[in-house]
Amino acid sequence: MAEKPQPVRVLYCGECGLPAEYCEFGPDFEKCKPWLIQNVPDLYPDLLKEADVKDADKVSDQLQSTSISGAGSSKPKQEEVKRLPGGKIKKKEKQEVIIEKMTRNKRKCITTVKGLELFGVKLSDASKKLGKKFATGASVTKGPTEKEQIDVQGDISYDIVEFITDTWPDVPEAAIFFIEDGKKVPAA
Repeated sequence: MAEKPQPVRVLYCGECGLPAEYCEFGPDFEKCKPWLIQNVPDLYPDLLKEADVKDADKVSDQLQSTSISGAGSSKPKQEEVKRLPGGKIKKKEKQEVIIEKMTRNKRKCITTVKGLELFGVKLSDASKKLGKKFATGASVTKGPTEKEQIDVQGDISYDIVEFITDTWPDVPEAAIFFIEDGKKVPAA
């Protein structure tokens, strides 16, 4: 006679609550790694190797930072690079405002302002202020790169640089550029 099948025992992660086999697909694998190394080292053998390499790196960094004469390390700290899933490196966006003038239907002119949000400016408030100042329609839209930008009806490129630097002092004039004939030209 066949034996009765026994229930499968599943070990759940103490950090994320997923089964330990699925932690790498969970919300934050980095938080789960120490728990997995301590409780289930045979499930992820690469983590053990990675932990050993990190420990060796820490020891070598400590040895390099100590000096015989007592003077501190002259090495500047390197900025930590943010890595996206798949190992891609996330580039830090340049803080710059780009103003581009476009024409539609051979008559209508639209001025696009991109990058104000990088200086801490709320785009909805900025579009209201631009609309009031230049007595025209202004709206926040998604651009072709799926980033939000402000579209202002009409050609306001003659006065917009002064308005931006006066209204938002955090935006330096050196960080404002125009797009002319496909080339980026400084506003100053």
